[in-house]
Amino acid sequence: MADRLSDPIGRLMGLRYKSHPWHGVFIGKNAPQEVTAFIEVVSTDTVKYEIDKDSGYLRVDRPQKFSNVIPALYGFIPQTFCGENVGEFCNIKTGKKDIEGDGDPIDICVLTEKTLAHGDLLVNARPIGGFRMIDGNQADDKIIAVLMNDTVYGHFKNITEVPKIVIQRLEHYFLTYKDMPGEDRYTEIPTIYEVDEAYEVIKLAMEDYNVKFDNLGKLLS
Repeated sequence: MADRLSDPIGRLMGLRYKSHPWHGVFIGKNAPQEVTAFIEVVSTDTVKYEIDKDSGYLRVDRPQKFSNVIPALYGFIPQTFCGENVGEFCNIKTGKKDIEGDGDPIDICVLTEKTLAHGDLLVNARPIGGFRMIDGNQADDKIIAVLMNDTVYGHFKNITEVPKIVIQRLEHYFLTYKDMPGEDRYTEIPTIYEVDEAYEVIKLAMEDYNVKFDNLGKLLS
């Protein structure tokens, strides 16, 4: 594929139009060891924002019912999809038989000491582990990563190095953030996995993306 920087049409499109965060942003040449993450929610948000899949803009998903906020940057990894491979991997790891991918890009939490004012931005992150979260009968993995070159978290290579209280706060957030009045919703985190398994989940999500979107990720790499 021609170098996009030397392609006049590609440059013009990039200047005139905003790239779709899910499809138009490159996951990164060193993925899954290092990835680009699109951040939807920051630690001061009391409203849950989510990417609108059609337009690529952030949409208000819901106000948070309770006062808990996520102690990290939260978003997704571009050019990933939680589909058949991710769902089957969850079945294998949990011994279940009916888990499916949730049909969204893979979620990511990025640990940093810094407070960012808002989401709708890209960061470079290094995955160090993840939560195997199940929402109903759907795999809803949460990759845990660190912000590249972060002074406090940037040197961590594995989730086992992260202070236990940070993991507990993240776990509490994800087990409660979907609670809504009048709803009885089942979620669980049966496993917290380490860095190598996080790489495997990301690779499976990259494969699911290319199956779902006709190898679009490979064309844009």
